[in-house]
Amino acid sequence: MDEHAANPTEPEEVVFVPKRRKGIYVLPNLFTLAALFGGFYAVVMAMQGHFDQSAIGIFCAMVLDSLDGRVARMTNTQSAFGEQMDSLSDMVSFGAAPALVSYEWVLKDLGKWGWFAAFVYCSCAALRLARFNVNTHVVDKRYFQGLPSPAAAALVAGFIWWCTDLGIAPAQVAWFMFAWVLYAGLTMVTNIPFYSFKDVTLRKSVPFAVIVLIALGIAIINVDPPTVVLGIFIAYGFSGYVVYVTRKFRGVPVSVISTSTDEPDERGMHK
Repeated sequence: MDEHAANPTEPEEVVFVPKRRKGIYVLPNLFTLAALFGGFYAVVMAMQGHFDQSAIGIFCAMVLDSLDGRVARMTNTQSAFGEQMDSLSDMVSFGAAPALVSYEWVLKDLGKWGWFAAFVYCSCAALRLARFNVNTHVVDKRYFQGLPSPAAAALVAGFIWWCTDLGIAPAQVAWFMFAWVLYAGLTMVTNIPFYSFKDVTLRKSVPFAVIVLIALGIAIINVDPPTVVLGIFIAYGFSGYVVYVTRKFRGVPVSVISTSTDEPDERGMHK
């Protein structure tokens, strides 16, 4: 007689399969690390007095930052680790780097007022990124709540690049830079709506004229990159206030919060 058949109550042997360790997706995080390097490069170049290279480093970080999320979605490699890594990279490239570059360029000549402006910008960038992380699921995807940190960094870096290209002495624009850095920083933590372009998709067909306009735009930028790039971001940096005033005038709600005011975390955001 079979030994196991004689003892049917004997428990079967259980085989434990070790849980597979979850790794980190390489491709999107490579773009994030490259964007982080752009911010680090900007600070190093500023310490050596190459402020035009600092500005270019920040703009390169902007391009790379816009690609990492798209690459993650296209390759289905989104992860919580990637989200946190992206926020930390943004804090360096669009928070600390512009503040330190602007301080090295001219703000340090203003004494305590200089580091005051640089710190306000840096802290506002941190607050902006933290608020963005916690409000991701309640904000209208078509708009940003406040000026996005890459655009704020572009305002600061673009102005430095433009002045350096024209040979304008930093001392001539010291107090304007002070106000400019404060504007960029404080606008990040407002509730002003800025268009996010997230509803623009590259998968849809467009008229031939759109491709022609894109080609013309690239050609115009190539004529005088510092001036054209700064002009584009100045227009964007003030566009939110135009949208705000227009909505107020028409009696349309200006809040970008898409849910009710019942949640405690949303109090004070509906204005």
